[in-house]
Amino acid sequence: MPQEVDIETPRRGMGPGARPVVAVTGAASGIGHRVALLLSEHEQIKRLVAIDERRGDIPGAQWRIMDVRDPALASRLDGVDVVVHLALDMSLDSEPRARGARNVRGTQTVLTAAAAAGVPRVVLCTSAMVYGALPENETPLDEDAPLKATADASLVGDLLEIEELAARAPRAHRALNVTVVRPATLVGGPEADSVMTRHFEAPRLLVVSGSRPRWQFCHVDDLAEALVYAALGKVEGVVTVASEGWLEQEEIEELSGMRRMELPATLALGTAERLHRLGLTPAPAGDLAYAMHGWVVPSTRLRAAGWRPLWTNELAFAALLEDVAGRHALVARRLGRKDATTLGAAGATVALIGTAAIVRKVRKRRGI
Repeated sequence: MPQEVDIETPRRGMGPGARPVVAVTGAASGIGHRVALLLSEHEQIKRLVAIDERRGDIPGAQWRIMDVRDPALASRLDGVDVVVHLALDMSLDSEPRARGARNVRGTQTVLTAAAAAGVPRVVLCTSAMVYGALPENETPLDEDAPLKATADASLVGDLLEIEELAARAPRAHRALNVTVVRPATLVGGPEADSVMTRHFEAPRLLVVSGSRPRWQFCHVDDLAEALVYAALGKVEGVVTVASEGWLEQEEIEELSGMRRMELPATLALGTAERLHRLGLTPAPAGDLAYAMHGWVVPSTRLRAAGWRPLWTNELAFAALLEDVAGRHALVARRLGRKDATTLGAAGATVALIGTAAIVRKVRKRRGI
């Protein structure tokens, strides 16, 4: 990773009642577009600068068409008071190395460019998954709890590197303030496709024997509003965002009407690891821990600032079920129509046998 340069740019002051100029990266689509639209209509925002590789539809925005990894970004942030960085590749289907390079390099460039341009504050968005999913986790976790997720080649690994950059940036650039927003499992739109949402695209709900999952969701509408709070400086530091409380596994099954498939931990984790190692599934076996143990977050700082979620966990889960209707996945791998029909007719037992058959077939083809 390139070394960061200590840039002694004085912090620009924001006097009482001053309206900030806010730049949003990734503003043409996804959560970036949602946040940019909210900010463009906000009476406390002086001007919105929208940054992306293509132009989007945001009334009144001043567009900067560029890749956020371009070092020339610093020259496009003149007069900006806050950068909300949302130009991340969160797709499960992206090639891991390219995705990681884009996410980490992009964030590093944004932080360095903001410091060089004298921008006082940058807002980053990662995930509450960075806390890790461990049986000893408190419920809820403290916002300042240590990050215990596994630093691997998964998307969570990217987010841990981004968290490290966020922690180092104020030390390297002493005039820069960094706020990190960590949402629970996102639901409510195409930008909410994840390992956790695909868990509910399976023919049965996988439950690992002896585990006690606790499900908590964050609707993209609530995340967007939380990011606006961060952009306005109403919250600083580490900020978690989610619906209040959580749902137990039994409640999830009752609300969804889905039946469970309970497997021993060694079988579930072993199968997931083999499938990932063979390139058949996008998520490493470690991600299964997030469906085994609770990683509930409290939104303490947001609540103290006056933010309240519009969505309960029950309503957010209903939105998730509506979004995934008609889709089919097994261990986070999306299935074609033919495979989905077979799984739907045969149920979980055949799904497991089918998984083993896939492993054998790929091994034979590769000479393993």
